[in-house]
Amino acid sequence: MSYLPYALAAWLFVVGLYGVVSSRNLIHLAVCLTVMQSGTYVLLLAIGYKNGGAAPIFRPTRHKAVDPVVQALTLTDIVVSVTVVALILALALGAHKESGSVNPDEIADFSG
Repeated sequence: MSYLPYALAAWLFVVGLYGVVSSRNLIHLAVCLTVMQSGTYVLLLAIGYKNGGAAPIFRPTRHKAVDPVVQALTLTDIVVSVTVVALILALALGAHKESGSVNPDEIADFSG
């Protein structure tokens, strides 16, 4: 068993979290959230992976098979991530139209 995928998932999450915390641009924030989500993809796939495992397509149970539930959760996570990024980018576009900036500090000072 290798701990490399878990370390990679933690590293991606921490790098994305640092970007979210230090972001001064809403577009940069959306990209950093995508990096954080990539960490969750790697983590989910690492949990469901088995050495020598094959796709569980109508095989007898004595063969090793990867976990299809984890793969389905990863696909669901990808769909949710795309939806969240699209929503954030749409909100950033609306904020830019209203205030002329994508800097969160300048948008916070804007009152409509």
